[in-house]
Amino acid sequence: MQVNCSKCSRPIALTDVIELFEGHPAHVDCKRAQGLTPEERSVLFVFCSSHPVAHCLPCGQHYRFTELAADILGGGRTNLCPRCRRDLTEGVRAHVFSCVLLPSELRQRTQHVRDAAQILIKRSQGLYDRSDGLIREAEAHLLESQRALRAAMARRQMG
Repeated sequence: MQVNCSKCSRPIALTDVIELFEGHPAHVDCKRAQGLTPEERSVLFVFCSSHPVAHCLPCGQHYRFTELAADILGGGRTNLCPRCRRDLTEGVRAHVFSCVLLPSELRQRTQHVRDAAQILIKRSQGLYDRSDGLIREAEAHLLESQRALRAAMARRQMG
């Protein structure tokens, strides 16, 4: 069973940027669930502005963060290949986690935050799966009880 965002009710993927909202997982930005966080953008501007952070395989081009395109008329998508408009966000995020120019402490902290978010999503999925199983078990017991009650009523009417 999929965990849904507590704000927009859409499914949360392991690659989505999330936060806790009223004690439940939610997208940080429901319109751009997989977009970069403000912290990731800051890291890119401060530490990675002088080198490529994304590679578009179909175009065979490497891009710096400031060279990536945005689709301001078509839904606010960002981190697009300027040539083919392919979304390169995941590659940019992977760069944040692996860039050798980042201080090692910062690289470790970004990875810890991402790992914690994925653990939260997986645990939430486990809770939903467990509750779904309990609901199905309760429904089965209810159906069995209803059948037994009907049978007892039928026997009483006959006898």
